[in-house]
Amino acid sequence: MTHGCQRRVEITVRPADRPGDLGWVVMAHGETYAQQFGWNTEFEAFVATIVADYATSHDPSREAAWIAEADGERVGSVFLVAGDEPGTAKLRVLLVIPTARGLGIGSRLVDKCLTFARQAGYRHVVLWTNDMLESARRIYQAAGFTLIDEKPHQSFGDDLVGQTWSLTLQQDRQGNGSAG
Repeated sequence: MTHGCQRRVEITVRPADRPGDLGWVVMAHGETYAQQFGWNTEFEAFVATIVADYATSHDPSREAAWIAEADGERVGSVFLVAGDEPGTAKLRVLLVIPTARGLGIGSRLVDKCLTFARQAGYRHVVLWTNDMLESARRIYQAAGFTLIDEKPHQSFGDDLVGQTWSLTLQQDRQGNGSAG
């Protein structure tokens, strides 16, 4: 896929409900992070667990996943799943493959997640990432997330600094905002 001044790229964001979508999420994460950061297959297994949990037990009224496409090719993903606390959702596995970066796809995926979270009645959305993922962090900050915790860890064959980010969603006009 190419983008630039030559032609306009058609970007779509759709539910991750087609055969191959979930497998693509795992594969794209594994390949992208190995190429960019040298991460080992531990990371791919971590993503596979998130995707498998979603595939086998998600509640469609409270959890969703999306695929971004550029000119009909998969180029990104994001999931929103129920969090550990009532009223809290988790944004998971945000990815835009390197050839599709710079087109606003990451922001569109996060916006889709947050719109769904509000409609599902969540009060908060949290996410976990690593400090070196600067582009993703900029997207989260632009969406209003704030850093609430940082901890060094050894994962995926590397020494990393994990970060937890949080966003409080606006409540509706009646003051409701729970999805217990």
